[in-house]
Amino acid sequence: MFGRKKKQHSEIKPYNPGTQTPVIRASICTGEQVAGFKDKESGKFEEAMLIRGEEDLQEFCSRYQVNREDIKKVW
Repeated sequence: MFGRKKKQHSEIKPYNPGTQTPVIRASICTGEQVAGFKDKESGKFEEAMLIRGEEDLQEFCSRYQVNREDIKKVW
Protein backbone atom coordinates (compact mmCIF):
# COMPACT_ATOMS: atom_id res chain seq x y z
CA MET A 1 0.00 0.00 0.00
CA PHE A 2 2.70 2.50 0.91
CA GLY A 3 5.59 0.90 -0.96
CA ARG A 4 7.26 2.42 -3.97
CA LYS A 5 5.89 1.51 -7.34
CA LYS A 6 8.33 0.27 -9.92
CA LYS A 7 8.26 2.27 -13.10
CA GLN A 8 7.23 0.12 -16.02
CA HIS A 9 8.90 0.60 -19.39
CA SER A 10 5.64 0.04 -21.20
CA GLU A 11 6.28 2.34 -24.13
CA ILE A 12 9.51 2.20 -26.10
CA LYS A 13 9.73 5.36 -28.15
CA PRO A 14 11.36 4.96 -31.55
CA TYR A 15 14.87 6.31 -32.06
CA ASN A 16 15.50 8.18 -35.30
CA PRO A 17 19.27 8.53 -35.92
CA GLY A 18 18.60 11.14 -38.61
CA THR A 19 17.02 13.64 -36.24
CA GLN A 20 18.17 12.49 -32.78
CA THR A 21 21.47 11.96 -30.94
CA PRO A 22 21.81 9.43 -28.07
CA VAL A 23 22.79 11.29 -24.89
CA ILE A 24 23.41 10.54 -21.22
CA ARG A 25 22.47 13.51 -19.06
CA ALA A 26 24.35 13.41 -15.75
CA SER A 27 23.88 15.54 -12.65
CA ILE A 28 27.05 17.16 -11.32
CA CYS A 29 25.72 17.23 -7.74
CA THR A 30 24.16 13.79 -7.32
CA GLY A 31 25.76 11.80 -10.13
CA GLU A 32 22.36 10.61 -11.34
CA GLN A 33 22.41 9.59 -15.01
CA VAL A 34 19.49 9.53 -17.43
CA ALA A 35 19.77 8.13 -20.93
CA GLY A 36 17.72 9.58 -23.73
CA PHE A 37 17.79 11.34 -27.05
CA LYS A 38 18.47 14.96 -27.95
CA ASP A 39 16.79 16.47 -30.98
CA LYS A 40 19.41 17.83 -33.38
CA GLU A 41 17.32 20.83 -34.45
CA SER A 42 15.58 22.01 -31.28
CA GLY A 43 17.99 20.63 -28.67
CA LYS A 44 15.07 19.17 -26.71
CA PHE A 45 16.02 16.18 -24.51
CA GLU A 46 13.66 13.19 -24.42
CA GLU A 47 14.21 10.88 -21.46
CA ALA A 48 14.27 7.14 -22.18
CA MET A 49 15.52 5.45 -19.00
CA LEU A 50 17.43 5.88 -15.75
CA ILE A 51 21.00 4.54 -15.74
CA ARG A 52 21.98 3.10 -12.35
CA GLY A 53 24.89 0.96 -13.50
CA GLU A 54 26.54 -0.98 -16.27
CA GLU A 55 23.53 -3.31 -16.75
CA ASP A 56 21.17 -0.41 -17.42
CA LEU A 57 23.59 1.10 -19.93
CA GLN A 58 23.84 -2.23 -21.77
CA GLU A 59 20.04 -2.54 -21.77
CA PHE A 60 19.71 0.97 -23.23
CA CYS A 61 22.20 0.13 -26.00
CA SER A 62 20.50 -3.15 -26.88
CA ARG A 63 16.95 -1.79 -26.64
CA TYR A 64 17.61 1.10 -29.03
CA GLN A 65 20.44 -0.49 -31.11
CA VAL A 66 22.89 2.26 -30.13
CA ASN A 67 26.69 1.87 -30.05
CA ARG A 68 28.37 3.00 -26.85
CA GLU A 69 30.79 5.13 -28.84
CA ASP A 70 27.88 7.15 -30.25
CA ILE A 71 26.52 8.17 -26.82
CA LYS A 72 27.52 11.66 -25.70
CA LYS A 73 27.58 12.72 -22.05
CA VAL A 74 26.01 16.06 -21.14
CA TRP A 75 26.37 17.72 -17.73
